[in-house]
Amino acid sequence: MPIEFQMPKLGLTMEAGTILEWLVADGTEVVEGLPVLLIETDKVESELESSGSGRLHQTGVVGESYPCGAVIGWFLAPNEAAPEASSATQDVAAGTSVTHATTVHGGDPGATAGDRIPVSPNARRLAGKLGVDLAGVSGTGRGGRIVSEDIEAAASASPPETRSSPLETETDDDVTGVIPNTQSLTDLLQTPSSVIPMRGMRRTIANRMHASLQDMAQLTLTMEVVMDAVVSDRERRKDSGPPPGYTDYVIAAVATALVRHPVVNSQVTADGVALLPEVKVGMAVALDDGLIVPVLHDAALLGLSELAAETTRLAEAARDSSLRLVDLEGGTFSVTALGMFGVDGFTPVVNPPNTAILGIGRLRDSVFWSELGEPVRSSVLTLSLTWDHRAFDGAPAARFAAEVRDLLEAGDFPD
Repeated sequence: MPIEFQMPKLGLTMEAGTILEWLVADGTEVVEGLPVLLIETDKVESELESSGSGRLHQTGVVGESYPCGAVIGWFLAPNEAAPEASSATQDVAAGTSVTHATTVHGGDPGATAGDRIPVSPNARRLAGKLGVDLAGVSGTGRGGRIVSEDIEAAASASPPETRSSPLETETDDDVTGVIPNTQSLTDLLQTPSSVIPMRGMRRTIANRMHASLQDMAQLTLTMEVVMDAVVSDRERRKDSGPPPGYTDYVIAAVATALVRHPVVNSQVTADGVALLPEVKVGMAVALDDGLIVPVLHDAALLGLSELAAETTRLAEAARDSSLRLVDLEGGTFSVTALGMFGVDGFTPVVNPPNTAILGIGRLRDSVFWSELGEPVRSSVLTLSLTWDHRAFDGAPAARFAAEVRDLLEAGDFPD
């Protein structure tokens, strides 16, 4: 009998996926594990592997979004016919309009459904920022897909007055969902000079952070760390190449501390607080239109040089929209830094389903008094730990933060 090929749920936050390209032609004999489809989620593009074997009958339309679990194809035996398309297959993510069109097959990857335009996530964000109308851009990517370079070229070629506003380029799938506790334009105290649509990544962040504060009992403590040993270690490493960043040192200390304080590497469930055996540290990376948190897997097993190389790779991939799904999944704790903006301490919001997050402030000069009563200049920074009080109390939180502090002040970080 026919076997469903469903839009999978890739990660806890994925609600829908947009089909960008079928990598095989309709009716191709496929085996389980063969890459057959390219999709876009709210965070990343990814190739999907076949979840079954047989003749692949494609029902999902290129350019359309489908909720997780929707049928986008069938695996058929020889001479077997596909079931008639169901409404679940044809419907896109809740709230969007559907353009019913013939399925676009892998042999014509540049085609789209209806008036949809194939465009990378970063190019779409850049177009909104620069006010470039995607309909007037010729794509130079695979299959005629619009990439960031195409947007930049279009922005340079057209005068500002001819560009559309971000509001004019808003598409149906950008405005699905509801931002909690928000007002309509008619409720505003003044007529706004402009309105920045909350869509895509911005909408996802808004909903997740609001839900985080609603669902958790979050508290924050701060702790000052003397960074003299780290500064010295970093200077020493400059002789052999670019040294790790200060955030790399903090992440390395966090990974070790999570092993020693497993209650912080946890997740609240209906059955209790689940202690997670593997340490996977998420690092917040700021983008022009939001924030993304790629994950360092097995962070506690990495030497400092390995860890620094991985954080550099993840940050670069985040900024050029080339992160893989595996780079975004499974984080058990997060680290976020605002020190580069001159911030000393702040209150980070826990990234669900984690139970804690650590904020890193700026490296600054301070003065301490020696045993002889003399002033001693030191480099310090402030750590801000936010945690879910449902999972553990203030004392365990303080002990974890102190462990991170002690590791940094010792400055012993093997490669």
